[in-house]
Amino acid sequence: MEERQISKAVIKRLPRYYRYLGEILNSGVERISSGELSSKMQVTASQIRQDLNNFGGFGQQGYGYNVKYLYDEIGKILGVNQVHPMIVIGGGNFGHALANYADFEKNGFVIKAIFDVREDMIGTSVRGIPVLMMDELESYLKKVDVEIAVLTLPKSKVKEVANQLIACGIKALWNFAHLDLDVPDDVVVENVHLVDSLMQLSYRITSYEKKEK
Repeated sequence: MEERQISKAVIKRLPRYYRYLGEILNSGVERISSGELSSKMQVTASQIRQDLNNFGGFGQQGYGYNVKYLYDEIGKILGVNQVHPMIVIGGGNFGHALANYADFEKNGFVIKAIFDVREDMIGTSVRGIPVLMMDELESYLKKVDVEIAVLTLPKSKVKEVANQLIACGIKALWNFAHLDLDVPDDVVVENVHLVDSLMQLSYRITSYEKKEK
């Protein structure tokens, strides 16, 4: 049976569903309707039902959704019920900030090591995560199971390092360099452009100001 193609828009909303359902679950709510979830998330009830129907629906007419069940099922879809070992390439300020973010581990994303080229970082660690030198990368990947590489590198270096990681068998890249990576079909990449997000915010501010005039 051919696997249904899920749109990027639906995939983008799934983490929001998971986050909101987690908050609802922690507040002691056991069931919720699509209408109630809609009012919290600012997504129409119809859109919520359509999104969840891509994966089987999970709701019962006249009952709504069991919050714990839906939360767990979306977690399985997102893969956060598994452990995803990661490494960070680039031990600068941003790499340090990511390594210090302990909430990654709550969702199964465990940073095993940070790699950098600066010799003054030899023997240091961030929140117990060791900082290793880039010339140790290939030997490390032969010994340690790593699923995701996080790239916090300068734009000029990211292609070379991405190719090195792919050659070592890494199949998932989380790329914060301001450059979209072109990777083989069997490698997945999430390009994150923080400036793009700020520009979208700027557009919304500008549009709002125009409406006010």
